Amino acid sequence: MQIPNNAKYIIQTLKSTGHKAYVVGGCVRDSILAQNSLLRKEPHDWDICTSALPEQVLAIFSAHKVIETGLKHGTVTVLLDGEGYEVTTFRIDGEYSDSRRPDGVTFTHSVEEDLARRDFTINAMAYDEETLVDPFSGEQDIKNWTIRCVGNPYEHFNEDPLRILRALRFAATLNFVIEDETEKAMFQAKERLNDISVERIQTELVKLLLSDNFTAVTATLLDYKEILAVFMPEIAPSFNFNQNNRYHIYDVWKHIAVSVSHGDADTYVRLALLFHDIGKPARYSEDEKGGHFYGHPAVSATLANDIMRRLKFNNETSALVRELVFYHDYPFTASPRFVRKMLNRLGEAQFRRLISIRKADLLAHNPEHTGSRLKKTENTRLILEEVLAAEQCFSLKDLAVNGSDLLNLGYTPGPALGEKLNELLQLVLDDPSKNNREELLNRCTK
Repeated sequence: MQIPNNAKYIIQTLKSTGHKAYVVGGCVRDSILAQNSLLRKEPHDWDICTSALPEQVLAIFSAHKVIETGLKHGTVTVLLDGEGYEVTTFRIDGEYSDSRRPDGVTFTHSVEEDLARRDFTINAMAYDEETLVDPFSGEQDIKNWTIRCVGNPYEHFNEDPLRILRALRFAATLNFVIEDETEKAMFQAKERLNDISVERIQTELVKLLLSDNFTAVTATLLDYKEILAVFMPEIAPSFNFNQNNRYHIYDVWKHIAVSVSHGDADTYVRLALLFHDIGKPARYSEDEKGGHFYGHPAVSATLANDIMRRLKFNNETSALVRELVFYHDYPFTASPRFVRKMLNRLGEAQFRRLISIRKADLLAHNPEHTGSRLKKTENTRLILEEVLAAEQCFSLKDLAVNGSDLLNLGYTPGPALGEKLNELLQLVLDDPSKNNREELLNRCTK
């Protein structure tokens, strides 16, 4: 296992002063994973645990900048070359009355006791350049692609229910399976998710959705949907809801789960795909041709907004996702005029996301009926590139005339001036060759 030089320096410095020190947790897990060519997982954060007390760490590294990150819980951050390394004293956690942090901690000289407080065996390993300390067989669980709680899973999830979502996130990102007893405890404790902050839930949900292990994302959304519904009850009506439509081979929720895995790894795209059809059950109707969901994008957008407000997503994310959900079923026309109109309405970045969503949505349909629509979606993307390369006008800022030009012609500031500029823009969106200053000014002459 290759430890970065700065982390190695901290370990060696602590050991040279008579203390034990190890890299611990996720960096050890990811280092072991990185040795598996089938799943490259390079470590990022190199956290360190030590037998040294916080005040001893502060003294040992007094020549460096040290931040008292969480002194109460034994953590300080040592800054080396502008990068922070958390150094935490071996500890035993007390009670978790707030379902987040222990009320207090007891420092210990035993790394094994410190590892016993951690959530999963794959995160409960430590390494000091010579020895892998692995009292709970985390390395074997990595080899078996298994997520297992350290100790009693019912107690661990009761202490901090967020661990339930961390298990789901690891399942989705690492393509691991959750051990049976751990899984049973997760379902038993799922209502405890109501006791933790929505900001923490939001963070874990996004990390889960952004996994690049596509099949694992789908499997996680399907196998643990009842857990997700605890904090997103709006998704529950879509579970096992038969679409009764020749264009679909999955029920509503399975269609959603499959589509998420096909979307670009973009927060707005994945969230929009998660929510894009949750309004379908409320808009179901049926005739001799089968089931229909007229008007479901607007309902889905409203439900998505409710979920995101409750989970305290920022206003920008909520607005962009809501817009993508609203337009996800908007009929595409593979033409420059359509592309210019959509660029004017959504902007380039948002239109690109919409194209990704349309493709992902179609890939989760009945493949017998998606060929032509997938081709149209790809042609639309190609036309988008052509329109952008040609620098065609699709917004007021690209128009050959502006408000000052109209004021010089005798227009007065106000709604009429704005209406005239928009009228000219619509003309140019229909025919970019008309973005000619002289011609546009002639159309404005009073």
